[in-house]
Amino acid sequence: QVQLVESGGGLVQAGGSLRLSCAASDSISNLDTMGWYRQAPGKPRELVARITSGGVTNYADSVKGRFTISRDNAKNTVYLQMNSLKAEDTAVYYCNARLDRGSYSWAYYWGQGTRVTVSS
Repeated sequence: QVQLVESGGGLVQAGGSLRLSCAASDSISNLDTMGWYRQAPGKPRELVARITSGGVTNYADSVKGRFTISRDNAKNTVYLQMNSLKAEDTAVYYCNARLDRGSYSWAYYWGQGTRVTVSS
């Protein structure tokens, strides 16, 4: 069982920046993909960004050029640097990790979420 703890959320003005952190209870080098999702009120949870163990990243179109995901295997932590924040980025942000169990079997883990509020 992998536990994920997010931090770094808060209130920021439009145009500002925040950095979210996701600390894992186990070595993230064992986790083949880690990502950030978000859920705004009344909307479904959506992928924001993810990064593979090899460092390959992909982003939602809405955050490309503004957000950067990175991982530090030595610290068992994944980060989401968010710049040029907009009011529509307001949401609860969740960290997600996928563990490859082999034989086409995966386990998925979620953090408890951290709230980001962007004031316009």
